[in-house]
Amino acid sequence: MQIHVHPDPTALGAAAGNEAAAVIRDTLATQGAATIVVATGASQFATLATLVAAPGIDWGCVTVFHLDEYAGLGADHPASFRRYLRERFVDRLPTAPRAFHPISAETDPAAECARLASLVPTGPFDLALIGIGENGHLAFNDPPADFTTTAPYLVVTLDEACRAQQVGEGWFPDLPSVPTHAVSMSVRRILASRRIVCSVPDSRKAAAVRDAVEGPVDPRCPASILREAPHPVSLHLDTAAAQRLTGKT
Repeated sequence: MQIHVHPDPTALGAAAGNEAAAVIRDTLATQGAATIVVATGASQFATLATLVAAPGIDWGCVTVFHLDEYAGLGADHPASFRRYLRERFVDRLPTAPRAFHPISAETDPAAECARLASLVPTGPFDLALIGIGENGHLAFNDPPADFTTTAPYLVVTLDEACRAQQVGEGWFPDLPSVPTHAVSMSVRRILASRRIVCSVPDSRKAAAVRDAVEGPVDPRCPASILREAPHPVSLHLDTAAAQRLTGKT
């Protein structure tokens, strides 16, 4: 895992977004098509803004998968990740992607997991854009995360720390408003990506970053599994998120 520390979230997002764009361009040049996974949340604002503006990408050859979504939430809810991706990613691309597979967990999350499983590629994704939660989660795989399942998508229970983060970031007015369940890409399916670009700004994530980078690889800190990824991982931090690292790893 390569760690990059940037002075602020804007610089972080520029570096992560430009790295992601380079991966997509290289993949298109060698394969003619690319399949990527796109994350949401406040950590991805600057990364996605950079990526959608990046030159030289034929988005008509790029298939996009969605990382996670709340169960029982409509597509137009202000906190819906489908809405987020529509407004901050898909609608801002210069041309439409080859395909976009959003998660629709509004009525039958288990059936949605099965539908998505039929769509994911048999091999690795070419790129996964992800973040790390305040509780160390990857996507909505809250601790203790399932490190063993090979199912591409899971119905998961959101812990209180995860739900409180959503309130703290302003997506919901209070804790009871936050759904208790979600559909999430599994840890193993995220790791099955030829390149992972992880964007983590803010001091709120500093403890999780420390545990992920310097603590044991343990389901109680789901992001720690990134250290065992079979393919390259770039961890982009701002100085606030990196403040608890000792530099001894």
